[in-house]
Amino acid sequence: MGEKKILLIGRNRKNLELLSQFLSKQGYSTIKAHDYESLDSSLEHGEGIGLSVIDIAGFDSRIWERCERMREKGIPFLVISPRQSIQLQQASLTHGADGMLIKPLAVKEFLNLIDGMMGE
Repeated sequence: MGEKKILLIGRNRKNLELLSQFLSKQGYSTIKAHDYESLDSSLEHGEGIGLSVIDIAGFDSRIWERCERMREKGIPFLVISPRQSIQLQQASLTHGADGMLIKPLAVKEFLNLIDGMMGE
């Protein structure tokens, strides 16, 4: 499916691993970042990132700075939230998110969105 990678960002390492395994079974290559340090490193050195998926739970407002960096680099991204929130949705879109999903994810909808954003 090409050489573009999906950058997965989230505090919960188990969820990151499950998401990575799911996307790998769909033919995608992933990079995982569980904290600001690994996220910053991925953004600095991660060539070929075609999309980022951010599980916003557990991050503070500094995550928006990273979102701005992704937008500046032309990396489209989706925000995943554990709850519906107008404020979070507005913040996500203001900082460049291409969409927002609420947990639990509908697998087919999620995969269709990923395929569309990755140009598959």
